[in-house]
Amino acid sequence: MISPDSLEQEALQTAKNANKLAKFTEKKYVITLIFVTSLFLCWGIALTMGDVLNKHFQNVLGLTKSQSGLVQFSIFGAYGLMSIPAGLFIKKMGYKNGVLLGLTLYALGAFLFVPAANAASFSIFRVALFVLACGMATLETVAHPFMAALGDQRTSDQRINFAQSFNAVGAMVGPSLGAHFLLSAGHNTGEELLSVKQLYLYIGVVIAAIAIAFAMVKVPPVTDPHDGPSDQGGVVTVRKKLYQQKHFVFAVIAQFFNVAAQAGTWAFFINYGHEVMHFSDEKAAYFMTPFMGMMLAGRFVGTALMRFIAPNKLLAAFAIGNILMCIIVAQGLGWTSYIALLMINFFFSIMYPTIFSLGLKDLGPQTQQASSFIVMGMFGGALFPLVMGRIADTNIATAYYLPIVCYAVIFLFGYKLYKLR
Repeated sequence: MISPDSLEQEALQTAKNANKLAKFTEKKYVITLIFVTSLFLCWGIALTMGDVLNKHFQNVLGLTKSQSGLVQFSIFGAYGLMSIPAGLFIKKMGYKNGVLLGLTLYALGAFLFVPAANAASFSIFRVALFVLACGMATLETVAHPFMAALGDQRTSDQRINFAQSFNAVGAMVGPSLGAHFLLSAGHNTGEELLSVKQLYLYIGVVIAAIAIAFAMVKVPPVTDPHDGPSDQGGVVTVRKKLYQQKHFVFAVIAQFFNVAAQAGTWAFFINYGHEVMHFSDEKAAYFMTPFMGMMLAGRFVGTALMRFIAPNKLLAAFAIGNILMCIIVAQGLGWTSYIALLMINFFFSIMYPTIFSLGLKDLGPQTQQASSFIVMGMFGGALFPLVMGRIADTNIATAYYLPIVCYAVIFLFGYKLYKLR
């Protein structure tokens, strides 16, 4: 007679063997996975370029920090408005057409920088940023479930974190381009806006070329591992509505606060280097490269740690790390605080993709719709820099107390509120 302990040990061993057999992806998806991964790189460049533009417009157009926060409002406001329409489009037209729509809007927004620079108008620049960000929102809405579909659901956390690592590479490239083309430009308005026009013209051409190349790629049929009702022991599980899936609802809330903290921290990074460390604007912008490099390192480390630590528990631990870093940054202690500011991105690294992946777990045919709502949660990034900018107008270091609230919410999500049933 088999004892209950033996059955339990056998079940555990079976689960371990199943996890070992879960591949990262399949051979037929490799080309598609490469293209989808490149999308993460593309919007990483555009997102951090917005942070350089924040400081650049302060210099060229005479904006205050709270006014320049409208750059982030235009970008993340587009996420709030575009994510649901993008999700509906993707549901009807498929992943590939969703990618092509996103790339088209991205390129169009980049080309709109030309008339904006010619008119020297902050309002037109914001329209261009909004259109470009609509493309970014569409790409984010499609890329995460697309990446999750390119293999076993048990390795979806690994695939999304892997792809987000290239998003971190793009985030390193963006500030370097901005520092070279924008903050190193001449000191008259016409010359500085000419550099903006040229840079975004080049970006538009590259994105248009990627769209044309992807249009020619034959994407193999994708069977989303999230789709379909679960069947366990011959019993078909009836799925709850999205708003009844607590792990999804809390993921949307956590993503709102997560992107709020990210947008505020990144938007005034150059200001912190200039005002606390007394760097030139150009030097402070170049420091964004190692700043984003910390995020890249954190994602590789985080991806490796997830093989041994549950993703939600690791998320909670990294949130505590960032609470401590924000406290040190807010003291304005020179290099000690500046190193802590760099470390914020290390701990931030896994937050966005992990919250996204945890929110999509076991949602079946609701996955695409859920992805849209989680992307919509990024609207937090539109509001937070405006509030943080008002404090930063008085004291840039003190403004870094505000993200602590956001990381406390993320800690609660990872440690207590995320429960997958």
